[in-house]
Amino acid sequence: MKTFTRGKWLAILCLVPFALFFIVFQIAPLAWVAINSLYSEDSGWGISNFVRAFDSRFYRQAMQYSLEISFWSSLFGILIAILGAYSLRKVDSRLRDFVNAFANMTSNFSGVPLAFAFIILLGFNGCITLILKQSGIIEDFNLYSKTGLIILYTYFQIPLGVLLLYPAFDALREDWRESASLLGASSFDFWRHIGLPVLTPALLGTFVILLANALGAYATVYALTTGNFNVLPIRIAAMVAGDITLDPNMASALAMILVGLMTLVTIVHQWLLKRSYHVSR
Repeated sequence: MKTFTRGKWLAILCLVPFALFFIVFQIAPLAWVAINSLYSEDSGWGISNFVRAFDSRFYRQAMQYSLEISFWSSLFGILIAILGAYSLRKVDSRLRDFVNAFANMTSNFSGVPLAFAFIILLGFNGCITLILKQSGIIEDFNLYSKTGLIILYTYFQIPLGVLLLYPAFDALREDWRESASLLGASSFDFWRHIGLPVLTPALLGTFVILLANALGAYATVYALTTGNFNVLPIRIAAMVAGDITLDPNMASALAMILVGLMTLVTIVHQWLLKRSYHVSR
């Protein structure tokens, strides 16, 4: 009994540094932002910053663009990642290890280098853009538009999606497919009744992570558009670091709206997980 109690207290003691780190760098900044979001220099304490944010067409557009770009890039990213992760299970181990290592490297390839690479490839005078124009495939393409940003975001979503989904396919055992085939089930029936229900928690969890990854992306879109595209991270940064539009309290309110969007997505994610669990049973 003494040994168990001593081991329990030792485990708690080992968690103290992590708890302090979490409080100082996660809870305290979030609390500071939440408190400052409720203060306005014009009207004092209240929700005037949030009212102003939702009344402003400019800020609503930033919320809309952030959600649209994040949703579509996450959707396209996870669809391509599903194909990539599943294909990796079928290839030679050497190629699999190389692709995993490459995905791990490219998942960290973002910010200024990624923006510069896309400008060279898909900018107004990018090599791929010029080739597609000369071939008559496209008439024009604007990398600095919402469509261009969706393509850019999708690029850095794919490696992260592959890394997150690759271990999930270990849950699918080959003998399940063989048993289903012996019982007369087609490949479509296997994926509908066995494969997708088993993978649903991993798919939903990965989609939420990709959504959060895109919602909070700042360096890449700023480097590409020099802060001229209207998304929430750009607006928040402009109000914190800008000389003309300096308004940290409004920036805090927009940050809390971003937190609220992610909280809503997480709640929907948990609800879908519970529903898929009951359906599978």
